[in-house]
Amino acid sequence: MNGNDRFIRACRKESVDRIPVWYMRQAGRYDPDYRKIKEKYSLLEICRQPELAAEVTMMPVRKLGVDAAILYSDIMNPVASIGIDFDIVANVGPVIANPIRSAADVERLKPIDVEGDLGHVLETIRILDRELDVPLITFAGAPFTIASYLIEGRPSKNYLRTKALMYEAPDVWGRLMDKLGDMVIAYLRAHMAAGGKAFQLFDSWVGALAPHDFRRYVLPTIERIFGELADLPQPKIYFPGVSSGELLPELGGVKADVIGLDWRVSITEGRRRLGGKFAIQGNLDPIVLTAPMAVIEEQAKAIIDQGIAEPGYIFNLGHGLFPEASLDKLRELTAFVHEYSSAALRRTREEVSNV
Repeated sequence: MNGNDRFIRACRKESVDRIPVWYMRQAGRYDPDYRKIKEKYSLLEICRQPELAAEVTMMPVRKLGVDAAILYSDIMNPVASIGIDFDIVANVGPVIANPIRSAADVERLKPIDVEGDLGHVLETIRILDRELDVPLITFAGAPFTIASYLIEGRPSKNYLRTKALMYEAPDVWGRLMDKLGDMVIAYLRAHMAAGGKAFQLFDSWVGALAPHDFRRYVLPTIERIFGELADLPQPKIYFPGVSSGELLPELGGVKADVIGLDWRVSITEGRRRLGGKFAIQGNLDPIVLTAPMAVIEEQAKAIIDQGIAEPGYIFNLGHGLFPEASLDKLRELTAFVHEYSSAALRRTREEVSNV
């Protein structure tokens, strides 16, 4: 990767001339060109075509001017390799044909074969490594979030079956966490070997847990994943998803470089809860993108002002983009983040030099 390394530098809490920005789900249905592709191919069909998946990954980099690309993929992709039959159903999400409900179901899960079953994902990464001039972020779904789909059989609002298994059969739950942790470790290690420049572990729904349950049933696996990948030089991001602010104080032992925040916790408060250990990513409410541009800029400015107070800040949303977002507003927001943060950082440097 040649060119723009601001994102990597921010992950490492190094100085930058402007705040880097990228958006979760930045390759998505807000883009009319992407919608045309989706008229011909499903998400999974795009993922199986490396040239097409690479093109979709690069589209927002060209159109928005963001400082990082994120691999076009889905958190469910690797579970097919371990023996889960699933589909991504329009307006529903992942639907599992053979949900996990028992110890026997957990035991039948196979070790992941990344090269054999997911070579198309690795080839997409290799293409992007050659063609991008910004860092490529790859990703995986975290064990709790993946487990919630595997156990419920589809997206859930209350995670009733998931929590029931966790509470009623903690040994079975622990075995499932171990197997999914192994899957994530092998998958992300292969991504980095293929040319990924950073990775993000998405734990979109773990905020459904109380801190004591997170600490007991999930955190050991998160710590193991990052611990076993600590030898990799690429920056590592943990995003504990929506409504996860109460979990932030639990993350001190996680060997990640960056923690992503949702919009319910300010950058300043998030840093406090995390003990100042990590770089921070976030955290504009995605729905703010429906507001007039003046409101978007006002909210972005407040977030940036908090972000630049300490080294190690990446501008992002507090969760993923949605189809109703405006391509033009995203382009304007990206330019605003760059321009405003550049001027603010320059003023800060001048003030320091004049002291």
